[in-house]
Amino acid sequence: MSVRTTTRRLRGFPRGFLRGFLSPRTLRGRLALVALITSALWVAVLTSAFNLALNGRLHAQADDVLRTRAEAVAATIEPRPDGRFVIHEPSEDQALDAGVWIYQGRHAIEKPPGVPAELQRRADRLAGQADTFAEVSDPAETRLYALPVKDADGHKQVGTVVTSVGLDPYRSTADSALTASVVLAVLLLGTVYLLTRLAVRRALRPVGLMSAQAALWSEEGTARRFGTEGRPAELASFAANLDELLDRLAAVLRHEQQQSAELSHELRTPLARITAETEWLVKRPRDAEEQRLSHEAIASAAATMRQICESLLSEARTRGSEVPGRCRPLDLARALAERTAADHPGSPPVLVRGAPATAGVSEAVAERILMPLLDNARRYAVRSVVIECAAVPGAVEVSVVDDGPGVPESFVRSLFEPGRRAAPGDGHDGAGLGLALARRLARAAGGDITLAPAGAGAGSMPETGPGARFTVRLPAG
Repeated sequence: MSVRTTTRRLRGFPRGFLRGFLSPRTLRGRLALVALITSALWVAVLTSAFNLALNGRLHAQADDVLRTRAEAVAATIEPRPDGRFVIHEPSEDQALDAGVWIYQGRHAIEKPPGVPAELQRRADRLAGQADTFAEVSDPAETRLYALPVKDADGHKQVGTVVTSVGLDPYRSTADSALTASVVLAVLLLGTVYLLTRLAVRRALRPVGLMSAQAALWSEEGTARRFGTEGRPAELASFAANLDELLDRLAAVLRHEQQQSAELSHELRTPLARITAETEWLVKRPRDAEEQRLSHEAIASAAATMRQICESLLSEARTRGSEVPGRCRPLDLARALAERTAADHPGSPPVLVRGAPATAGVSEAVAERILMPLLDNARRYAVRSVVIECAAVPGAVEVSVVDDGPGVPESFVRSLFEPGRRAAPGDGHDGAGLGLALARRLARAAGGDITLAPAGAGAGSMPETGPGARFTVRLPAG
């Protein structure tokens, strides 16, 4: 590695480190940074308040010292009626006289030796004033206080005692306290940051274990679940949601497997017919009529395959895209009846009756369920079709009744099988997938479709035939 490359990396190290610290990529780093910033703001407020309070206290202590010394000096002064001052000097008064001026009027009769000129001028200006504080910063920070001296009667100010004290010791104490508080705050913030990272790391350890388990299970294809026992409330809710998601994915996978199996099963019969017809056309000669019939059989089988594919794929798209919703089957039945009357003017009328109820499926799904039943009833009805809606405990039942020939007894067991028709040559189109698809959708929505027993079809309708009665049961909304 060259010296230039090393130098460039060393220069970029602080910038990269700072960027990574201020914009952490991990959740642990982000939480620790939030805790650090919050603690820093709170510690800054506390440190500032502490130092302001300390400065105020030191300032008050300096003022108390000045006032006490001034009162002590004033107690040694005896004003005479002739205007002279008699000062009763106590023994060992060197400490008391340090930094003290005694003024008779505005004339200084005592002053400390070696006083700087600026300090002397400031003390002279305080002469004649009462209870006044002042500060001088040259050559050193000094605070002064002026205390009035009254005459013998205590009414007139005849003199002034000025005391001074250096502020350097107080400033030094304040600076030391500020430095100590800043160092303590930095140590505290560093400790908070480290402890927060450790605490968050320990708190997120179960999440990491769950992630590792999920990765392992995805490779093994296991059906195990996380469960909620022995977990904190937040992780228990998270695990429950993950388990629900895994259950849904497993259900989707089972449905896709079932869809593939059913598609393969349903396509086997028309594909076998196409294969057989093709082999017959190739292996032995046929006349024009036989060739036409073979071509028609192949075309019919191909059309059946296309309808099977479209129906099953449509069901798959419906299952994957529709979300649970709510609808009113009675209103939907009336809308379907009006649409049927407009699309098929010559068909028997559709009567709708029943009580309002709410089903726990979307209107699109309910329509896909009811429309094949209504189409069958319209094809085979003689005089009319009736749609009845009723609310039952925990569900909504919609019955589609016609007065046609009914379902042959021999075909009842195969009624809902895909691609099966009771009478393929009855002149009605269709691949026999409508009822199968409708039942699949109903069961996917938590309901079902059943055929009423023979003789229970038309009910109160005119006696024109045994009729058929299909009942759709949907979950209540």
